[in-house]
Amino acid sequence: MSTLTAPAATMDRPFWDDADNFVGGAPALPGQRNGLRSVPASGEPGDDGLEDPLRLGRAMRLRLRDAVQALLTDPSIAGLKDAPKLAAVVLYAKSRAPKGEKKDNQTSIWGAELGRWLGMKESTVHHKVLPVLRGTDALHTQVVTDAKGHPTGLDCLVMPLWRAHHSGGAGHPLALTKAELATLLHLCEALFGHGWTPKDKEPTPPGLLAGRTGKGAATDRLGLLLMVLNTRASGWLQLVGGSVKKRDGRGAATLARLLGCSPSGARKVLARLTEAGVVARQRKATSTRMNGRGRVMLLPVARAYGRTLASVEAAQGAGPVFSVRPDGACGDHGPAGAAGALGTSGIGGAEGPGDAADRERPDGAELHADHAQVVTPVVSPQLDCGFSGEGRGGEGRRPERVCAGEDQAADGQATVAEAGKPVAEGGPLRGEKPKESPVDERVGQRTAGAGAGGRPKAGGWEKAQQQRRVTLPADLRLRVALGPVAWLWERLSGWQQDRVEAAAKTELGCLEGLLALPGGAPRLLADRLTDRLAETGGEALVDKPYGWLIGRGLVQRQACSDRRCDDGIRLDTGGECENCGNVVHVRRARRAKIAVRIDRELPGLSDDERRRVLEERLREQAAIEAEDLAWRQEQARAERARRDAGRAAAAEQAERERQAAAAADAIRQALACEDCGRGQAAGLCEACGYRRRTEAAIVEAGLVAATWSAALTDLGDVAAVTTEVRATMEREIADVRAACLSAMAPADQEADPVGTASVLAYGALHTVEQLLPEYRRNALAMLGRTEEAEAEARRAYKAEQGRPWFQYNPTGADAVAAATQKAEAARERTAEHLLAVRLEQLRAQSAARTGTVAAAPWAERLPELAARSLDGGTAGAVIA
Repeated sequence: MSTLTAPAATMDRPFWDDADNFVGGAPALPGQRNGLRSVPASGEPGDDGLEDPLRLGRAMRLRLRDAVQALLTDPSIAGLKDAPKLAAVVLYAKSRAPKGEKKDNQTSIWGAELGRWLGMKESTVHHKVLPVLRGTDALHTQVVTDAKGHPTGLDCLVMPLWRAHHSGGAGHPLALTKAELATLLHLCEALFGHGWTPKDKEPTPPGLLAGRTGKGAATDRLGLLLMVLNTRASGWLQLVGGSVKKRDGRGAATLARLLGCSPSGARKVLARLTEAGVVARQRKATSTRMNGRGRVMLLPVARAYGRTLASVEAAQGAGPVFSVRPDGACGDHGPAGAAGALGTSGIGGAEGPGDAADRERPDGAELHADHAQVVTPVVSPQLDCGFSGEGRGGEGRRPERVCAGEDQAADGQATVAEAGKPVAEGGPLRGEKPKESPVDERVGQRTAGAGAGGRPKAGGWEKAQQQRRVTLPADLRLRVALGPVAWLWERLSGWQQDRVEAAAKTELGCLEGLLALPGGAPRLLADRLTDRLAETGGEALVDKPYGWLIGRGLVQRQACSDRRCDDGIRLDTGGECENCGNVVHVRRARRAKIAVRIDRELPGLSDDERRRVLEERLREQAAIEAEDLAWRQEQARAERARRDAGRAAAAEQAERERQAAAAADAIRQALACEDCGRGQAAGLCEACGYRRRTEAAIVEAGLVAATWSAALTDLGDVAAVTTEVRATMEREIADVRAACLSAMAPADQEADPVGTASVLAYGALHTVEQLLPEYRRNALAMLGRTEEAEAEARRAYKAEQGRPWFQYNPTGADAVAAATQKAEAARERTAEHLLAVRLEQLRAQSAARTGTVAAAPWAERLPELAARSLDGGTAGAVIA
């Protein structure tokens, strides 16, 4: 089934002019005059142009708002995603008013058309929207076919509407009339309709969000519809009361209440709507330059009533500047006109006829009449910026009492110029004798001390102020990082600048550890400070620079457990933190699961009771999670303590082993040479070590020569060969020794006899090591001519000729070449094997003759050594 349509129901809506006279349209039903009231788009009562669907009367707006909210809070729809919710609203708006039969509530629609209403593809509608609504019994559908059985549409019945007509009757919020349903449909068309061009009819232009498709499109469209239904004729959205998170703002909190999502998610929706040009966010300007109240304007609604953001600001900004106070203040500091902003709290408050320019005071602010505006200002207006202590004058003294000027002479001796002088420049307090202030006394003392030839000494706070640096630190990384707060830096004392510099260095080190590429930490910290200043409203609104920098500007604010998260932004990539999205998704899923469980366990609860039970269950779940978190943190601390103790024990053991090895090495270094007796030689001096290696190489060369030139069983023959080899090598060594001595000066030989002996011993070793490979090559060549080697070579030659690829031509050139190569390789292997076997036999005979035990080969010694445990004693022995 690929289709889901019937043309939307349309009708002429009646409207009245500003004098409440009927102008035109269909006759009004009894009791529905306010509900169908509409104003022409031009803003003039007698305009003949088409009506703007966004210009709803107050009663009509409240009626449609209550109907949509009742639909979204229905048990079969609440808890669903935004796409099924928006689909339910669209199908509800396209439904026909009832006339007593069930089919009167139905509507017919194509699947592709419903997808265009939702901003998604038709396949998504069939897989993720309609099945969900059917599964919760929110929608009943029936395929419409033609005479050939081909599907032509889908009849849809919104079950909450049907149940409302059969249970609540006409008084139910969902029981809208035909005119009211048509008005809701026209509103949806103006907001996110995809536009139509029917034949012989005027085309319907696309809605404001018709181009917004893909992921999140349904959420944006549903959010815009709910915001329009909760927006007064002034264009300002009715914001929720109570405390909200400063990071999200009151606008996001309001949208979160409407959509049933988190403030962070609503903030993203609000940002997308702002980017689309349908929402404007601003803060109300105050004469004190403090952070004003945040507001949200629905620009389409404001334009529909002929208003713009600039005109509303101009209208609200009128009035004496002296009496304007910061937003949110109460009591005697209430703003002028606060008595007129008597809106009710919450989203669903009523609006009066003068709400077009309503200030929309924050809920909960106390109402108080303003004082008269005829009081003569004591301070000159050009000096008054609204900050306390501004009238202290140039010396920065403490302000005097407000009544300091009340005892002026009644004869008018005080001139107007004196009245314009700051209060702090007046005389002493009432009843006190004129005397110099302590500040002036200290100034006089410092001046006198300086005039006496001595330089005034600074101490405490004054010393910190004198050491203050006007410019940023010389470190380029700190200059880049602290660039956005250069003005705040100038307002810090020297001690505070040192602390801020240390905190900035620490934060830069942390950021460098989180980034994949080095060098990006300063720019990242500068961006953080810029964003924090934007949240505050600018540097001018930071009254305590040190506290702001240490506690808010420089610190990282993790919204989740990821160390790379900062206000929901990944520090390494700059994108949105996926872990924060997972946290929000898990919390939403938990809330929906608990809500479904409540509906199953406690059916029939009212909305307030159900909300109360839901909040209690959520608090219990939060307490369980907090207890589980505390337990896991305790386990983590215990595991961390165990690992720290293990590391400490391992470090102590390593230190003990190192000390033992150092002691053993010190003892070994103190031993004398075993051969020559020279002290501090670690048991063997350098020259003796070379001599031992030379002697071993000579013996090895003699045995290698004896393997082929002597009878192995004849000890005398073996001894003669080894003696001849020794004599040959000693002659070579003598020649090398003579050459070395002739090259060295006699004075050098006498000055360093130890070094001379080492040089001569190394020369002998080098000579023997050069001759030994030659003896080995000769031995391999001679052993390769033995009968064993020849027999092995013949076998290899014949085996290669007998290969399958040579068996048909064994005497060919290729076969002979390959067989010869294999024979030579076999001859070499046999010669090496014979050499190894005969050397082992000769070493055994030599050890038996001298009475020493031959050392086992390393191939046999290494497995035994590997099986031994390396305790302290063994480690020391190995090091030694």
